[in-house]
Amino acid sequence: MPLIERIVKFQQKHPFLFILLIGMMLRAIAAIFSRGYGMHDDHFLVVEQAQSWVDGTDYLGWLPDSRGNQGPEGHSFFYVGFHYLFFKFLELFGIYDPQWKMLFVRIFHAGISLFVISFGYRIASLITPGKTPYKAALLLSAFWFMPFLSVRTLVEMACLPFLMYGTLIILRQEQIRQQDLPGFHKFSFLVAGFFLGLAFNIRYQTAVFGAGLGLALLIGRNWKGAFWTLVGFLISASIFQGFIDLLVWGRPFAEFIAYTKYNMTHAQHYIVLPWYNYILVLAGLLIPPVSLMLMFGYLRNWRKNFLLFLPVLIFLVLHSIYPNKQERFILPIVPFFIVLGLAGWEEYVAGNQWWQKRTRLLKYSWGFFWVINIALLLIFTTAYSKRARVEAMSYLKNYPETSYFVVDDYKSGVLRFPPVFYTGNWPRYDAVHAKMTYEGVARAAQWDKVENQPDFVVFMRPDKLEQRLDSMKHYIPGLVFERRFRPGTVDMLVHRLNPVNANEEIYLYRNQARIPNKKGKDEPAGSKGAH
Repeated sequence: MPLIERIVKFQQKHPFLFILLIGMMLRAIAAIFSRGYGMHDDHFLVVEQAQSWVDGTDYLGWLPDSRGNQGPEGHSFFYVGFHYLFFKFLELFGIYDPQWKMLFVRIFHAGISLFVISFGYRIASLITPGKTPYKAALLLSAFWFMPFLSVRTLVEMACLPFLMYGTLIILRQEQIRQQDLPGFHKFSFLVAGFFLGLAFNIRYQTAVFGAGLGLALLIGRNWKGAFWTLVGFLISASIFQGFIDLLVWGRPFAEFIAYTKYNMTHAQHYIVLPWYNYILVLAGLLIPPVSLMLMFGYLRNWRKNFLLFLPVLIFLVLHSIYPNKQERFILPIVPFFIVLGLAGWEEYVAGNQWWQKRTRLLKYSWGFFWVINIALLLIFTTAYSKRARVEAMSYLKNYPETSYFVVDDYKSGVLRFPPVFYTGNWPRYDAVHAKMTYEGVARAAQWDKVENQPDFVVFMRPDKLEQRLDSMKHYIPGLVFERRFRPGTVDMLVHRLNPVNANEEIYLYRNQARIPNKKGKDEPAGSKGAH
């Protein structure tokens, strides 16, 4: 039997397993090829801090005894603590290389993200009949952003399996209660609350979603279900937030309180966008016209699926009201929005004569969606994000004696932090940017003495490179070119779409006065410095 026929037969016999395998394959590809990191929180607030603890340091100064620490800063120790244990575990097997560690981190996250597909399918099966649950599972499996984001160390994605499982339990038990079917257990609400608490321990804002579920239960007059869900949530939060903070700070929930205070004080200090921003994000992220179909479907079935509709709405409204808006903040509700929207849309089309007579228009709409989605999927699933930065720091592993380097981020208003984790060491660094001149850094670090000079200078971007090099050589005359690192495909694409995103071609220079001889691996012939 030809391979294609075998695949078709397998898909017909095991439709959900077939979809799950698609999701597994896409995430495996992302885990292997999608190296680097997406954003600051994706890497520095999880990976670097955890590895620094493994190495006996406190890189970001989160702990009470660290130099300069002024108390809790609002970081949950649960997720970063897991990575600390995970890195310790890997080192038991002799895995010390940062790139290898990150490969296993991506594989782990790819694995737990499969539960998002499974739970999404099971939730859809409870609220809508027919083939719609399989379609929902396929979208969760193969939406262009899902494999790429699923392997990242983003708290907004890592919380999803726990958030969805807790929600699934509540939805199933509430349906059993309302229909007076066997299998209703109050203890199940306790378990659901515990898993919702685990989601909270990873991403504090998911408490808003949990509160929405509790409110929906109260409106449905399931007082006991709401109560036991709250008890389960408090048990989970008390163990993994309260108790850990009690050990570290001497008082429970110190980090959560600090996080709440910080966000109330600094609401206007970050990306402030209009209230409708997240509506635009959903419309673009989910690709029109399908995104518009999902929006319509979500709103249409609000009464029927009120238990799920309300927490999604509350989460979206509160994030829309809050001034600081970053796209990733609403990721925890995206799978729910997809499932609810698809269920509502498919049911609407099935009972609407106008659409029944325009099946070709529907096929064209979905066809357009899949063409765009697959194109984006091919680009982002293998995207090596922040490639130049990662490769530059990885290259410094060839020089384990490196203890100090300088980043020349020419006239940049915001320092693009170097991912020091990839050096395999913890060298300190200074930065030249819009607020710090060459002279200022040189004077503060006392570069007039060779022993105080940096081992390397990292020039971000080629803008006026010769002029910047001359300025740097005035204080560090022994600089020689070491290697060039080019950005990845997605980095260049994002820069072209919006020049505000720096297209970071990096030039690395070595200080001969500190490190006389080149030890780094030479570039392959014809590479011209590309990575």
